[in-house]
Amino acid sequence: MPTDITRLAAHIAAEIKSRPEQAAAAIGLLDGGATVPFVARYRKEATGGLDDTQLRLLSERLAYLRELDARRDAILDSVREQGKLTDELESKIAAASTKAELEDIYLPYKPKRRTKADIAREHGLEPLADAILADRAAVPADLALAYVGDNVPDAKAALEGARDILAEQFAENADLVGRLRAYMKERAVLRSRVAEGKQEAGAKFSDYFDHAERWATVPGHRALAMLRGRNEDVLQLDIDVDADDASPIKPVERMIAEAHAIGRELPGDKWLTEVAGWTWRVKLSLHLWLDLMRDLRERAEAEAIQVFARNLKDLLLAAPAGSRVTMGLDPGIRTGVKAAVVDGTGKLLATTTVYPFPPKNDIVGTQVALAALVRQHGVELIAIGNGTGSRETEKLVADMLSALPAPKPLKVIISEAGASVYSASEAAAKEFPGLDVSLRGAVSIARRLQDPLAELVKIEPKSIGVGQYQHDVDQHKLGRSLEAVVEDAVNAVGVDLNTASAPLLARVSGLGPSLADAIVAHRDATGPFASRKDLLKVSRLGQRTFEQCAGFLRIPNGAEPLDASAVHPEAYGVAQKIVAACGRDLRALMGDSAALKALDARLFVDDRFGLPTVRDIIAELEKPGRDPRPGFKTATFADGIDDIKDLTPGMLLEGTVTNVAAFGAFVDIGVHQDGLVHVSQLADRFVKDAHEVVKAGDIVKVRVVDIDIPRKRIGLSMRKESDGTAPRAVPRDNAKPQPPKPKQRQQARPAPQGALGAALAEALKRK
Repeated sequence: MPTDITRLAAHIAAEIKSRPEQAAAAIGLLDGGATVPFVARYRKEATGGLDDTQLRLLSERLAYLRELDARRDAILDSVREQGKLTDELESKIAAASTKAELEDIYLPYKPKRRTKADIAREHGLEPLADAILADRAAVPADLALAYVGDNVPDAKAALEGARDILAEQFAENADLVGRLRAYMKERAVLRSRVAEGKQEAGAKFSDYFDHAERWATVPGHRALAMLRGRNEDVLQLDIDVDADDASPIKPVERMIAEAHAIGRELPGDKWLTEVAGWTWRVKLSLHLWLDLMRDLRERAEAEAIQVFARNLKDLLLAAPAGSRVTMGLDPGIRTGVKAAVVDGTGKLLATTTVYPFPPKNDIVGTQVALAALVRQHGVELIAIGNGTGSRETEKLVADMLSALPAPKPLKVIISEAGASVYSASEAAAKEFPGLDVSLRGAVSIARRLQDPLAELVKIEPKSIGVGQYQHDVDQHKLGRSLEAVVEDAVNAVGVDLNTASAPLLARVSGLGPSLADAIVAHRDATGPFASRKDLLKVSRLGQRTFEQCAGFLRIPNGAEPLDASAVHPEAYGVAQKIVAACGRDLRALMGDSAALKALDARLFVDDRFGLPTVRDIIAELEKPGRDPRPGFKTATFADGIDDIKDLTPGMLLEGTVTNVAAFGAFVDIGVHQDGLVHVSQLADRFVKDAHEVVKAGDIVKVRVVDIDIPRKRIGLSMRKESDGTAPRAVPRDNAKPQPPKPKQRQQARPAPQGALGAALAEALKRK
């Protein structure tokens, strides 16, 4: 094993809570081109069972440490070229464990522009600085007289030159800078104040107009809010250290003095103490202030990216409604409501645009048109986007449904985040070249109810909108993290090889956009794939890629039953041994949990496939091709509560969790503005992390606590009331997949009367 892998593995193993040999094996596989989903699922023997979370962290840390090594080598080369590399310095550089520590060590040797200290040295003042350090009993002003000359007019100028030289030395002391940075991180206070005259324009930042808290414990969301306020010139930020310390010499200045054995009594010590204070004020304080602000941003960004990633995962793995004929409605007021009907496979059947709202106000015509589509295509689900006009659209759909005979479609309001991005994308144009952009969004809304994962992968993850200050963070890091989430989600669920779109196939382990397009082109030209092995007939898809992707691709109802499962083709032999041991036909055995649980997995272990793989195969045979996503469930919005102005404190409502942040959860209660359940209101116990209680997609019951109409803020609670009434989360996985039933409030709604009822009746009669 290469020495660098051994070293890196030993470093990373402790961080991911594994043994060095496990980390080393994973590094070898990843370096060899294997993907995280493949290694996590099909190479458990090699890695000792490292899961995808550990492997993702390993991959990130591996990249960081390799960047650190590259920088270390560059610094060594630079110092070596200067002829200043000593054994001691080389050891220090080799021992540096962070980029910040490495740069501290390199600072004295880093090429820089001519400084005041350089000018002082050119004027021959370095011996004066050395003399003051060496003889503290001497009076510095007396020593300086000997250095007065053409370039140094007087003793004051000489001492200023010596001060510049010593200040640079003090500021470039890597050990000292490291200790000062650590001290600041422990003791610093972040202060935020409103800029003069910005009170009204920056009202949304009013919580931070006069705010202070310890730097070390500032939550990421508050840090990003304050940083955004500063960027918008509303807030002024500062970092104070020991601001309340009234001592003439601040603790940080004493640390500088102590690092250079500076006392307090002798003339030289008194002058050097002043130099230490000057070094802090002029050189180190700003440098370390910038360091802490950068660290604060990086810490906050890492937290925000983690929140976005967790929410995106929950959204991608939300319950699919399944293969049912679905109508998607993209609400609009002036531009009309766009409607699209897709069949159970997502194929577009029909589109139309209706205008129930001003200026046309064609409510009857709209309902007649939608009812006709429902009857003509046997629509089972109606997905209504949650944008502007969604509640008004839901009302007219509910009125329409009340006039239809049973069975009636189930209407669901869903997030339309990213639908407009997809509509204007190259992928949408390629899929629907002749369809108006506005109607493509309705298709996306319908499909994302059928299968959120299959549809959302077509949208750039950053555009899905489940993040926390997502536009304020490092976009490269955010994109990389979200792409990993999408890859993990797609491969956890698996993909139907014969129906998946190219964007979905592109997320499968080992594939990418180019090979995904090639698979779809091959499928279009030759028909559905009969077996996984047929993938090898696809242009440019070789054995190595086949190994990476085959286990995540499914062929339901194929000649080989195992092709519909997560069993990898390389392990079909083991599966066949298991089947033979049971003396049953494979199709008959698949799903027979009792027979499979009675087996001793150890009997099927061989030199290539260990116990973890055998257990995975048996588990897969028990529930072949199982979907890890929960059963389908929807929220019921309250009638008559359509706007924030309709809310009153104490109302008990049902809604859907749309976003989970560090400070709480946002819930869609059907008023065009998500309400916030603060982390302190999530449960009748202390909650450190909101994800402990809820996740995106959960159906929850909440109580309205307060309403701030001017700021469009709604405070909600899931805690018990004094009478014991307890709104609480309804876990997404508590419902088994079953045909949807019409909501009770839809059945109870009276049938439309007058012209509307007559028009609908006549339209249905004609159909």
